[in-house]
Amino acid sequence: MLLAGLIDHTWLKPEATKADITRVCHEARAHGFAAVCVNPVWVSYAAQILTGCHTVVCTVIGFPLGATTTKVKAYEAQQALENGAREIDMVIAIGKLKDQDFSFVETDIQAVVNVTHQYRALCKVIIETALLTDEEKVQACKIIQSTGADFVKTSTGFSQGGATVSDVILLRRSVGEAIGVKAAGGIRSREIAEQLIAAGATRIGTSNGIAILQDTKVSSTY
Repeated sequence: MLLAGLIDHTWLKPEATKADITRVCHEARAHGFAAVCVNPVWVSYAAQILTGCHTVVCTVIGFPLGATTTKVKAYEAQQALENGAREIDMVIAIGKLKDQDFSFVETDIQAVVNVTHQYRALCKVIIETALLTDEEKVQACKIIQSTGADFVKTSTGFSQGGATVSDVILLRRSVGEAIGVKAAGGIRSREIAEQLIAAGATRIGTSNGIAILQDTKVSSTY
């Protein structure tokens, strides 16, 4: 698959305007990106622009902290799906994982996966690798696999760090070939994107998609 088809063209800035969303959607159409990832408030608008295009709308749930309740995450996902989202990137309850409350974490993920799959959409689960030990990352992967989620995702891009090659290798080793691995956060060059893909990433989340395709390094933070 061409590199563009592995990129989620992302614009999650809190100050994003209608003009910003219009731009990223048209860029995604022009370059053939896999998805446009926007905050839930923009899902309906992005879906209108992308009607008839193979690029789908992705949105984020429980973002960026993962600390909302399970019912709220499930409802937020349902509303986004009804508004036209076809991919859901949810954040796990990070503190619950660190407390080893694995039952809670599984139930939380499962609720969103169930809603997402009812709409024949994909569910990606963000574990925020920068905040976890390697043991916690492996445990998160085990839980994610048990729920039937479609991807494990490294990062929100809003925490202490983003995607690393070592984390992608660990996540891919943990899940095998059963589900996807999405690398996100701080991906600013084609070289880094290609290293992450070689390490096992099957999707790249970045706001720098065009620069990556053009092999032009940028200083953006997501």
